[in-house]
Amino acid sequence: MTRKIVLWVAVTALLAAMICVASAETRLRMSTTTSTEDSGLLNVLLPPFEKAAGVKVDVISVGTGKALKLGENCDVDVVLVHARPLEDKFVVQGHGVDRRDVMYNDFVIVGPKDDPAGLKQAKTAVEAFKILAQGKAPFISRGDESGTHQMEKGLWKKAGATPL
Repeated sequence: MTRKIVLWVAVTALLAAMICVASAETRLRMSTTTSTEDSGLLNVLLPPFEKAAGVKVDVISVGTGKALKLGENCDVDVVLVHARPLEDKFVVQGHGVDRRDVMYNDFVIVGPKDDPAGLKQAKTAVEAFKILAQGKAPFISRGDESGTHQMEKGLWKKAGATPL
């Protein structure tokens, strides 16, 4: 419950700050990731925000790369994504202001119970990716430039490996 309240306060603060930029419009356009939309979080957070702020939030759910591109093109007022390096670049390039941490992700590597890659021995995600780089078992990537894919690419890099 406390987590929901903290997330609601953070999202409310973020969206409230962006209303000033969105002028006096009664609609606010927000691009976000499919994982955020699919989580059901916005179904909980947006109705009380819309009521309190007197605006309607139109959500465009796409991958992180596309969500940021919508912001870059000024097609949305608020961007809610999860790929810190891309977010920082977005702000440095002048496409966004007032970047805030709102939530975090846990990433899990899943595979068959018999563990053909031997990932159970890995103590960290980077160790797991080093093991995966040995090619003993297939690895399937989203490959879509989403926040999840950005995290995966970062893990491959930290592991000093190139995915097959």
